[in-house]
Amino acid sequence: MANYNMQKIKVILASSPKMLSDVIRNLIDRQPDMITVGDVINPIQLLFVTRSISVDVVIMTPSEANGIPKICSYLLAEHPQLKVVTLSAKGEAAYIYQSGVPMRRIDTPSGQLLLDAIRGALCTIIS
Repeated sequence: MANYNMQKIKVILASSPKMLSDVIRNLIDRQPDMITVGDVINPIQLLFVTRSISVDVVIMTPSEANGIPKICSYLLAEHPQLKVVTLSAKGEAAYIYQSGVPMRRIDTPSGQLLLDAIRGALCTIIS
């Protein structure tokens, strides 16, 4: 019997190109414990959406190539419980940011590794 009281992990997508966003949405929406609650195009829209609805995870492709994207710092300052997953545009790595937790990196992220990161499984810690 299905557990209808199970709280789903709520995810917002801020990924581009659109094809990448569509692939991630399809992957997440097939999971019984996850749901995509929004898809945004730009960082300003992302800030407004995360202020207006309850979100657990943001998945995005940042424009900055080095260091923590500025938008991550803003999001985590406003929403300390949030997990931000950034995907490099070429798909060679993903980074997981959380308040009070060292940044984690996934080399060559697959769908399953991405799902595990969203659920909280350990990834390689970057010092």
